[in-house]
Amino acid sequence: MITRFSTLYVGHIELERCGLSGVPADDRRYPNERLAETFDTAAALAHAADTLGYETLWLAEHHFQHEGYECIPSIPMLAVDLAHRTRRVKIGCAFNVVPAWHPLRLAEDYAVADILTRGRVVFGVGRGYHTREVETFGNPMLDAEANRELFEEQVEIILKAFREESFSHRGKHYRLPPEVPYRGYPLKEITLVPRPLRRPVEVWQPIVSGSARGLDFMARHGIKGVISATAEELVQRWVRDYQETARRHGRALQLGEELILGFRMCIDDTTERAIQRARPYFEEHAKVMAPLGMLRYSEEHARAVAARQPQSPTSATLENGVRNRSWLCGPAADIVAYLKEVERQYPGLDHVMIGWAIGTPRALMVEQLTRFARDVMPAFRP
Repeated sequence: MITRFSTLYVGHIELERCGLSGVPADDRRYPNERLAETFDTAAALAHAADTLGYETLWLAEHHFQHEGYECIPSIPMLAVDLAHRTRRVKIGCAFNVVPAWHPLRLAEDYAVADILTRGRVVFGVGRGYHTREVETFGNPMLDAEANRELFEEQVEIILKAFREESFSHRGKHYRLPPEVPYRGYPLKEITLVPRPLRRPVEVWQPIVSGSARGLDFMARHGIKGVISATAEELVQRWVRDYQETARRHGRALQLGEELILGFRMCIDDTTERAIQRARPYFEEHAKVMAPLGMLRYSEEHARAVAARQPQSPTSATLENGVRNRSWLCGPAADIVAYLKEVERQYPGLDHVMIGWAIGTPRALMVEQLTRFARDVMPAFRP
């Protein structure tokens, strides 16, 4: 039964001339003062989410984006600020790009944020998809296998640090602690200081290709999954695969349990009007993400995501996104009706996330949060 609603903001600033006929993605460059606007937008969205009854404002970590698309380099740091500006909304990490960190520094930063916000930061991990980010920090992104291997070891270290009073780790990439003398004794184990107060730590990870290896890793470590802006046929398969993989690891879940299902959205009086309003931002998003192989609007797209192959920005249309339910565009009553179908299809699903394409103006995001809270969310209150 759907009872919880969240929203996603990836950190874009106000962009002019959005769409396929607008400014080419690689031609955008903004001064530092403009790039810093993302924090004002994050504060405005946090205030709206807090007052309107959303459970979580999810944020995305990214680096070096002078184009103004994804401008939040540290979610835990921003989360502490936003938690002190609001009363109850949680701040979610969607997602910490683990290969851009030393795993123990990420674990420490989250633990501090957990304590300072009294448990209002939600931990999330991802492998990344921007070569400019991960490779600049000295870790692999072009080599997908090396990236996954590193990510898996890093997450295992983070979970040890969260879960164990003291620990050691010997792996391919890390030997923790190093075998050095310390104040007269040989160093054998270390303790994360501080550890999060709220344990066990709830961990979320995106499901972007539905690979057997990725799902097995999540199930083995008790990591929950987010499926967002993905064609309905892929969602149906991945939800079943997630449930079956969890079963093989001894966890009996209802279909949809321990998952968040996310949609991009535009509410208006008619579907045509909603599509018209959303189109320039859909196209801007495609310009940004297709060359990185990150669109998930079809089976063909899913194969490209798995292979990290570039896609064409014109390989998808917003009309097709509405048909395959990766986008929800139209009157609130139609969105309620569809989410009621989703609720029946996935009896274990209790959490839905809504968001917008890169470039959507701040005022439009706040308006849409307000309309969704007023016209959709009441249909799902107990």
